[in-house]
Amino acid sequence: MQPDQFNIRHLAAMAAIVDQGSVSLAARTVNLTQPAVTQGIAKLEAQLGVRLFERQPGGMAALEAAMRLKPRIDVALRLIGSNRVTAAQMRAFVALARAGSYAAAAAATGVAEPSLHRAVGDLGLAVGSRLVDRRGRGVALTRAGIALAQRLRLALAELRQGLADLADLKGEEGGRIMVGAMPLSRARLLPEAIARFRSDFPHVDISVHEGAHAELAGPLRDGEIDLMIGALRDPAMVLDLRQMPLFEDRPTILARRGHPLEKGWDADALRRFPWILPPEGTPLRQLWRTMFAELGGDLPVVPIECGSVMTIRQLLVGGDYLTLLSHDQLALELEAGLLADIGPAPGAISRTIGLTTRADWRPTRLQQQFMAAVEVAAGKMTS
Repeated sequence: MQPDQFNIRHLAAMAAIVDQGSVSLAARTVNLTQPAVTQGIAKLEAQLGVRLFERQPGGMAALEAAMRLKPRIDVALRLIGSNRVTAAQMRAFVALARAGSYAAAAAATGVAEPSLHRAVGDLGLAVGSRLVDRRGRGVALTRAGIALAQRLRLALAELRQGLADLADLKGEEGGRIMVGAMPLSRARLLPEAIARFRSDFPHVDISVHEGAHAELAGPLRDGEIDLMIGALRDPAMVLDLRQMPLFEDRPTILARRGHPLEKGWDADALRRFPWILPPEGTPLRQLWRTMFAELGGDLPVVPIECGSVMTIRQLLVGGDYLTLLSHDQLALELEAGLLADIGPAPGAISRTIGLTTRADWRPTRLQQQFMAAVEVAAGKMTS
């Protein structure tokens, strides 16, 4: 079952029964009839494959499945903001927000454009806001639409985690962990963590989304990825995120094998050659600035800004460029003799590598196990 297939009112009814302990009281809370609530709970139990309640003389007693699901539902309902919102409306609007046009959303979902138009229009009425403006052949989300799209994505993420919690309760190993991988983590840390985790949990899928911090922070905040691995940022810049340090990485100066500086260099020599670096604002670029502040004098020329290790590797091999990277990121090329480590970089040049999650994220047991595997892999890198 997918999280966008729930009946939102049935979820609200389930949460109300847990709170009230009674179908009749819950029915009044969610503005449904008692038979509608009873039928809704029966349908929900059939969808989930678990019993949620036990009928007793004094009312309805919540079983373990309901107690596990209830906190997730509470968060999802708060994010959705209205019991009038339907799962079809959520699916349509999230698809539209992602695709940028009704035609692209229809192609992605297999739902006809008129149905998407109707669902998004009904959603706007349900929440009392205009959600989209037409812009040529596409659409632009209004400010209210942008905020709602994020809330709905987070709500779906919370329901997805609720389904994972129930699967764990039933002894079913499965699901998918979605990881945002920043450049440093891709060479060694993440592969080792995935291999370790999959040896213990072979039926859990891993989806790796590659990108820089700026590219992954949005999907993380929206609940489209579960966690990020890579260089941590200044805490003041990510107040809504939680950062957990793993180890300190000390970058080194890299060049092609046979580079004129391979046998030795000084500060002036480092300034004579062009550099390839990630964009301004990244931790590595700031470390490079710190390194030259330590050396004194002007900054060298940076004719190429690039965050792709693959691209940097090819450029280094083919020219007299210099770069600042972790040894692990180009370990194979160094071992093969294509590149040379001409560092280490002078000064207190290091960056903290760690895990980043949403501040209010509550991981499932399997997500906790995956983070533990990352911690073990990080420990091996520093031992």
